[in-house]
Amino acid sequence: MSKRDELIGHYAHEIRGKLGDEPDMDLLRKVTIGCGPSIYSRDSATVATSQPKEMEAVKNNFLIRKLGLSDGPKLDEGINAAIEKYGRSNTTKYRAVFYYLLVKHFGKESVYG
Repeated sequence: MSKRDELIGHYAHEIRGKLGDEPDMDLLRKVTIGCGPSIYSRDSATVATSQPKEMEAVKNNFLIRKLGLSDGPKLDEGINAAIEKYGRSNTTKYRAVFYYLLVKHFGKESVYG
């Protein structure tokens, strides 16, 4: 099993255990692949949701550029919804899982179709 496959399995376990959802494995795989090499670095594999600069980067680089969403208050609402779903007090939020939640929240699965 490749390191990426191990991580995808870990992310699926995270979604089942912490979010209580059954993941769409095809979408999770595609979102994880879309994260590129960031999933292998301890620092970039997670999202620091308490840091405004990082949330601004998620908004600009992922929601606007990758998903093609228009800037506005709905993006901040979606980010906050994903943070709440993942657990605001959960200090380890994996980037692939967080992006997966955002894709599902905004109904942008077609981007990974």
